Amino acid sequence: MECIKLEPTKRIYENESFCFEFTGHVLDCQPGKKGWLVVLDRTAFFPEGGGQPADTGLLGQAHVLDVHIRENVIYHLTDAPLTPGQEVKGQVDSARRIDHMEQHTGEHILSGILHSLYGVENVGFGISADNVRLDANLELSAEQLAAAEEAANAAIRADSPVQVLYPTDQELAAMTYRSKKELEGQVRIVAIPGSDVCACCGTHLARTGQVGIIKILSAEKYKGGTRLSLACGGRAWKVLTHDHDQVSQISALLSAKPDQVAQAVQRQGEELAAQKQRCALAETHWFEALAGQVKPGEKQVMLAEDLSPDSLRRLCLALSEKTDAPCAVFSPGGSGLAYALAWAGQDVRPLGKALNEALSGRGGGKPVLVQGSIAETDFEKVRAFFETL
Repeated sequence: MECIKLEPTKRIYENESFCFEFTGHVLDCQPGKKGWLVVLDRTAFFPEGGGQPADTGLLGQAHVLDVHIRENVIYHLTDAPLTPGQEVKGQVDSARRIDHMEQHTGEHILSGILHSLYGVENVGFGISADNVRLDANLELSAEQLAAAEEAANAAIRADSPVQVLYPTDQELAAMTYRSKKELEGQVRIVAIPGSDVCACCGTHLARTGQVGIIKILSAEKYKGGTRLSLACGGRAWKVLTHDHDQVSQISALLSAKPDQVAQAVQRQGEELAAQKQRCALAETHWFEALAGQVKPGEKQVMLAEDLSPDSLRRLCLALSEKTDAPCAVFSPGGSGLAYALAWAGQDVRPLGKALNEALSGRGGGKPVLVQGSIAETDFEKVRAFFETL
């Protein structure tokens, strides 16, 4: 195959981020592992880079599945070949591009504000179909994040222009911008007055107001810093709409006003905790009454409905305090029977092992108590096992 030296691709998207249709000439088309690699003289398709996914769309009738850049040449992965020399119409998936611009521009605003407020450096960024990730190099409190989010949304309301600059080497050396480091060739700067100045290759909106809203969805400690999940623009609207609908449903269920849902849930939790205490006390009295009927030296094998693992443990130990014979309590659970075994003065683990082997069970514990479950549901077969002891 003849090796063709390809000229750098003209990148329409760098200065015309809202250009979704264009024409270009096919310079090369070669088969690839997952389709065809098409090179044009000019393109509006953004290649994956800087945390922003590639554009998709059409070149003629061929679907553009992915786009990447290598040595200043942009390669379009398509599902059909194109003929070198032909002029082709390109159509970028505008909804996908705008979504990416909303997320990327919003990230710039928030990252710049975090940097100006707290000296934070953005050490990782990525847009996926269901998440926007921002990794900060410092641990940030909930109060700091709330202040940064408020400032970021104020910057959106200010509707400032998003500027793309191509400074000379001298201008770049004198310029203050985030993530300043040695870069080869012409450096592209994205500047948002009052919010951010940063070197970036991605596509952005024309004005901050087009972002609409920025919402931090979650924050967690990550490698000595903070990993944020956020949503901007249309994604944020979807999240907030979903959350509003959820609050409305919970409000109706609790017969509480939407702005009083948290207090209503807290009251429900307190009432539930009190009810659990009352149930536990009643259960304790019941266990004591059952244990009071046990005769010394008498083996105890019992089936009780609706007992939690902790209740099984407590009842079994209460019974074993009254006899030096084996005690076993079973309760329906899952697809079989949950159990607790105790044997005062004896290591009960061998009995638990024998039970598991005989009745398809599993479990374990300490010498004084073993808990687990068996697949057998016929309690008469369980009784038969203990009658052999």
